[in-house]
Amino acid sequence: MNTKDAKVSEGGLNVTLTIRLLMHGKVRGKGGETVKKMREESGARINISEGSCPERIVTITGPTDAIFKAFSMIALKFEEDINASMTNSTVTSKPPVTLRLVVPASQCGSLIGKGGSKIKEIRESTGAQVQVAGDMLPNSTERAVTISGTPDAIIQCVKQICVVMLESPPKGATIPYRPKPASAPIIFAGAGNHTVLAQPQPAPGFDCGKREAGNI
Repeated sequence: MNTKDAKVSEGGLNVTLTIRLLMHGKVRGKGGETVKKMREESGARINISEGSCPERIVTITGPTDAIFKAFSMIALKFEEDINASMTNSTVTSKPPVTLRLVVPASQCGSLIGKGGSKIKEIRESTGAQVQVAGDMLPNSTERAVTISGTPDAIIQCVKQICVVMLESPPKGATIPYRPKPASAPIIFAGAGNHTVLAQPQPAPGFDCGKREAGNI
């Protein structure tokens, strides 16, 4: 396994992986150009869930080197967005780039390691902050893994997480997390200075994360 680990860390092992990211808002760019460029330059398949959800699932599939390239481009794009948002801001400290991976819960134990040893090793060797959520995402058997740091630290961290995922495949069936539509409040009654709000519930079985956007 050691030879395999070294090759994966260098992005040289031609193993096909699927990594899922959880993002807020739109990530396509104008006319889908951002995602199209990422697909073409990385060689990875990148699909974004559709629907009126505040959260989107970004699915990245391909050989390890293509996935690393795609993550590098995503992290750099996020850093660009942070820099742009700070141009007219009074904030002096630059926030780190933050990505949220969606990982089967059965693989999280290997990612954390005995007594937290593996996740500590990843943090120390990459310089990235890594947090594994204690609870599973709603209606799924997946957990969110939050990675924060510089683009370089994030890509090194993703490489190490990919090694763990290759070494420890998911156990049993995985129920994937699918974002639900936003519940916008609707005013249904008003009395004096008091307003009563109700949260609409999505129709039974409705799931706005089921459709995947095809390649542009």
